[in-house]
Amino acid sequence: MGQGLLWFSAVELTAMLDGKRVYRDLIAVEQLEDAFDALPNASQVRAMMEGFARPRPPLTLGERVIRFDVPHVMGILNMTPDSFSDGGKHLGDPAAAADAGFAMIEAGAAMIDVGGESTRPGAEAVWEGDEIKRIVPVIERLAKGGVPVSVDTRKASVMEAALAAGAHLVNDVSGLLHDPRSMDVVAKAGCPVVLMHAPSSGDNPHAGGSYGDAVTDVYDWLAERVDAVVSAGISRDHIIIDPGIGFGKALQHSLAICNGLAMFQGLGLPLVFGASRKRVIGALSHEAPADARLGGSVAMAHHAIQMGAQIVRVHDVPETLQAVHVWRGLRDAAIMAG
Repeated sequence: MGQGLLWFSAVELTAMLDGKRVYRDLIAVEQLEDAFDALPNASQVRAMMEGFARPRPPLTLGERVIRFDVPHVMGILNMTPDSFSDGGKHLGDPAAAADAGFAMIEAGAAMIDVGGESTRPGAEAVWEGDEIKRIVPVIERLAKGGVPVSVDTRKASVMEAALAAGAHLVNDVSGLLHDPRSMDVVAKAGCPVVLMHAPSSGDNPHAGGSYGDAVTDVYDWLAERVDAVVSAGISRDHIIIDPGIGFGKALQHSLAICNGLAMFQGLGLPLVFGASRKRVIGALSHEAPADARLGGSVAMAHHAIQMGAQIVRVHDVPETLQAVHVWRGLRDAAIMAG
């Protein structure tokens, strides 16, 4: 899968009708061609199969090259007063925030995702000027220290300020839909971008979530969004996808996407998975509060890389990296043993 450490010997073939699954079967790899020949959309299905195996081109983020033959960890650094897990921890102290970012890099994170606006359910929108003041001093410090930096924002002016300060990647929870200028900003910058699924591109990204089948609905949305972004002049090799766990999705929707995560590899693009400390973990662990969801967060990250995720976005970098390293050691041993 993606020339990484995972491989498969069969695929699940599913047929949908009016948003509902009407057929499902497990097809061995050696029988795929015969199965595909019988399908009315054989070319579409073959394109998905090519996506599973297609190598993910490496990303150059400043001085660092990120290759996707192994999974990576993206560290979360929130410069907000109201993020659901760590809001206010570093607000107003860019030096301390940057030190926290450097510590995550030293622990092994591949990049740091800096955000200045909470997108938790019920959070108020932040004026772009305030968002810029929160994140730019931190990004400047991290970039000067050689850290690959992602900026988590939906606003074009914030993207511009962050990129000018040294950020290398844009992470937009609206898939470049919230701000009409954002597509042009990313295209002109020539930088990589994370396109995340959310049901609304308005101020509340959680609004209006309604799904016939969450996995295929989100997959189709991302496929259409990727095509639109490429048509606007952004290189396909610069696109990363994120199914948006918890964004306008009930517990059953998020769990379905987690269990069907491998399907998103059919887009042939690197996949970011972010469930760290989220509500889905609390719901499965006796309503544990956000600061008591470490075990569930690590379990979710481990599951995601087992399903092919190339990047896991987390708050708890050392603990997650330990799980990734153990997983990689097991995979390496399995490959060497044949």
